[in-house]
Amino acid sequence: MKQDVRYIFEDSKPGRVGYSLPSCDVPEANLPENLTSPEVVGLPEVSESEVVRHFTGLARQNFGVDTGFYPLGSCTMKYNPKINEEIASNPRFTNIHPDAPKSAVQGILAILHQLEHDYCEITGMDAFTLIPAAGAHGEWTGMSIIKAYHTKRGETQRTKVLIPDSAHGTNPASAAAAGFDVVTIKSDGKGGVDVEDLIAHMDDTVAGLMLTNPNTVGIFDSNIMTIANVVHERGGLLYYDGANLNALMGMSRPGDFGFDVVHLNLHKTFSTPHGAGGPGSAPIGVKKELAKFLPAPVIVKDGDSFRFDFDRPDSMGTIMASWGHVLVCLKAYCYNRMMGADGLREATKHAVLAANYVRVKLNDLYPEGYPGICMHECVLSGSKLKDFHVKTLDVSKRLMDYGFHPPTNYFPLIVDEAIMIEPTETENKATLDAFIDAMRAIFDEAKEGKIDLHSAPFSTHISRVDEAQAARTPKLKWE
Repeated sequence: MKQDVRYIFEDSKPGRVGYSLPSCDVPEANLPENLTSPEVVGLPEVSESEVVRHFTGLARQNFGVDTGFYPLGSCTMKYNPKINEEIASNPRFTNIHPDAPKSAVQGILAILHQLEHDYCEITGMDAFTLIPAAGAHGEWTGMSIIKAYHTKRGETQRTKVLIPDSAHGTNPASAAAAGFDVVTIKSDGKGGVDVEDLIAHMDDTVAGLMLTNPNTVGIFDSNIMTIANVVHERGGLLYYDGANLNALMGMSRPGDFGFDVVHLNLHKTFSTPHGAGGPGSAPIGVKKELAKFLPAPVIVKDGDSFRFDFDRPDSMGTIMASWGHVLVCLKAYCYNRMMGADGLREATKHAVLAANYVRVKLNDLYPEGYPGICMHECVLSGSKLKDFHVKTLDVSKRLMDYGFHPPTNYFPLIVDEAIMIEPTETENKATLDAFIDAMRAIFDEAKEGKIDLHSAPFSTHISRVDEAQAARTPKLKWE
């Protein structure tokens, strides 16, 4: 049932007041005319309780991990302990100034230095930087390191980057932003990289290959060692998009199967809520041959103290004015300390188990894009729904009536009517069963044709939304 929500603009009555300020006890200042407006702002006149009810009503329309199951594939809306948010909001951390004397911030520098060491151990890299601000920023940083490496070697002819057709959309964008030409590599019949196509494209004009493993089809590419050898034998570097690291952490390390550069998403895998535009953090790890190309500054330990090293003549450059998103890194540090190696390993096991449970329970109605055991997410297809003139989008809209956030739709593009489902490690069997039952019930609704699924959802405050139109022409004010 839709909830009737009234907005404060509708309840506005002249003379109502929602605040009470003390009498002014200082001289009034006359603001310059260029800082004032003769127009009336037009704010609603309402009581305090009406303001509270307005914003509470808006909040109740939101959906998040605290309100229900959020199986958004490839985005990992996962476990984000509230205690880590509380620690990161401590004034002793939030009041640290980037330009404070280093003698006054030894504690936070020690934490950041330890976090870099953690990620070296988790990924098999030799050095890390925590500075990149978000996923695509980290990708661009990693690709810029690769570019600096080849430039230093005098191999400026390496102007191309190879990217699989199943890649995240930010991969080609980040490579292009770093100055590379992007070449697409086909997928094979199992959803992995087509090795023959890779070999055909891998020459001395290629700087490297960007790869997500497990990839966006949810499949671990078993040819990874062969792929790494092909790239390395022809002078290229292998870049790891760590968006799906929660399928590997504690079990295996990208650095052990040939990757030279690794990026992580702390806002996907290590305790910061992902979504709504931030905050994010995307540390970059490299093998020792590339360490000198990391962005400046880097944190170094001298005896018992820590400092920033700006003297980096081969660095790819400075990418932020401060140290990065320190509070996001702090939450990741707390998460690592809380979980430990065994905890990270268990999280990976549970994530993979949950995804395969959903896959097996649904693949008779929603066939797998690429059959076989998946990793932390499964990519199914709504192709059978075409017989009933229903699409994947209709299923996702209807899921909202059942109390679930929709999975990712139509990605990756190489799967027809793709439905990407990522249960994460924190959901119990009862929740997964309820989601599976809802997916099966919606398929039956499509088959029976008694409900107009093209008009779903029916229970939300706003029904069918044209997301593309909303993104292009958003309404940002009351009308």
